[in-house]
Amino acid sequence: MTTTPELIHSYISNGLECTHLHVEGDGQHFTAMIVSPAFAGKRPIQRHQLVYAALGDRMREEIHALSMKTLTPEEYRG
Repeated sequence: MTTTPELIHSYISNGLECTHLHVEGDGQHFTAMIVSPAFAGKRPIQRHQLVYAALGDRMREEIHALSMKTLTPEEYRG
């Protein structure tokens, strides 16, 4: 099965509370804008770890490259 931006969107949204989530990609390389209150008080690496946890084994098996911007709702409203 080919990984699509829609699949990645569903994986992330099912595993992480998001107030905004946008995923783009070509089947190999993906970018995601992820806004979640769970990121509050967390360093960037901790935020990415939360996303990786939501993706689980899919990060190793299905998704070859994922570039993410992770923001809290307050940062997103800026």
